[in-house]
Order: sequence, then structure tokens, then C-alpha cells
Amino acid sequence: MKKVIMETLGDFVDKHIPFFEYLKEMEEGLVPLRLDEIITEAGGTESVAIISVDMIEGFCRKGILSSPRVMGLIDPIVNLFKTAYEKGVKNFALTQDNHPLEAEEFGSFPPHCTTGSDEAETIKELKDLDFFDKITVITKNTISSGIDTGLEKWLIDRAIPLKKIIVVGDCTDLCTYQLAMFVKLLSNSRGYKWDVIMPANCVETYDLPVEIARNIGAIPHPGDFMQILFLYHMKLNGIRLVEKIA
Repeated sequence: MKKVIMETLGDFVDKHIPFFEYLKEMEEGLVPLRLDEIITEAGGTESVAIISVDMIEGFCRKGILSSPRVMGLIDPIVNLFKTAYEKGVKNFALTQDNHPLEAEEFGSFPPHCTTGSDEAETIKELKDLDFFDKITVITKNTISSGIDTGLEKWLIDRAIPLKKIIVVGDCTDLCTYQLAMFVKLLSNSRGYKWDVIMPANCVETYDLPVEIARNIGAIPHPGDFMQILFLYHMKLNGIRLVEKIA
């Protein structure tokens, strides 16, 4: 098998400097997108949807997988929901981890967000929204929001078809990536022509340095690198990447 890393780490880094520079330019070049523009392009609020993944206590405040980086998403995501609702958007969904105690995923990640636990609860800030009872909550047992969840039915089983789908949440390279790609690939496969939009200020991932990971027997996870790399990967696959939605 061909080794991915070159003879020395320096050779590998030098070879890919142009790509790293491209990633920096991509991030710096992101521009805001007005929600009014999204609604106009969709032909009305009925064709706009916002899906948030894993904004639950187990990734924000409680448990072994909670992260201050993810907690920082609370304000921008809640504000996006409020603004969209005030403008007439009514299609909101929350896809959320809700694992049985014997979940297969616990072979890859520590036990988290088990059914009935505080970790599996939607964050208080979303539950406190006046229109929370109008938001569809979809539970999932893997990092995928599309496998055995009913999300596909929610997306397509409606009188007025969706045209613009905004994806937010955590973690950028795991559940958020899986959600955005499921929606985009479903659109590609069925010819729905959905415009899948991701505001970079409303997605985030966790950070686990190499030394700490080695000490606890975990897999390292450089948050900043994984964040920009997976934003790039989603852009590569036709997801519209913007700085924020205002």
C-alpha cells in the first residue's frame, strides 16, 4: 500500500502548501447571505427549511463529549431559528442522538446521549422558543441523520416542495457532514434540485490534541483543521457555503 505521508513530514507539508493556502482563501472569502434572499429565491417561506443536528445537552454542557466549541453554536443557531420564524419560515427539524445503552456506536465513541438521559435532551435555549412545539424532533442512533430516522419522509412528504434547505449544528466533520451530504445526495439522486446551504458560523466541531488523546487512549481530533477541511469537502460536493445568514 502506498504511504500517504511522504519520506518526511516536511515533504508532505511542502507539497500541499498550495492547498492549505486555498483553504485559507476559501475561509476568508466566505460572505454573508441574507435570509430574505433565500426566501425570495425559494419563492416563499413554505419552500425553506432549517435542519439542526445534535444541539443537545450531551454535546454542549453535559457528558464526556460536551465541548465549549459546540456550546458556542447556541446563540447563532437560536438567533437563526428566531429570525427565520419571524419571517414566516415554519419548516424546522432537529435531528438528535438518542442511543440505547448497547448502541453499536459506542464501539467507536464513548457512551453518550442515551435514551432518557439529560444528555439526550434538546438544549434549553431551543426548548424555550415560543414555537418549539412546532419543531419536528427526529431521533437517531448513528452519526447519520438519514438512516432509519424518517428524515427523508419529512423532507419530501409535503404539499409544497422544499427548495432551500439550511443545515446547521455539530459536529462539522461527523453528524453535520453526514446530514448535509444525505440531503444533497438525496437531492442529486432524485433530481429535486435542492439548494443546501451551510452558514459557517452555525457549525462547529470539537478539539482533542494528540498528547491528550494519547494519554486517554483516544483518537486525536484537531478541531480547527477538521472544521475547515470538511467545510471544503461539503463545498466540493455542491453545498453552498456562506459566512452566516443574516
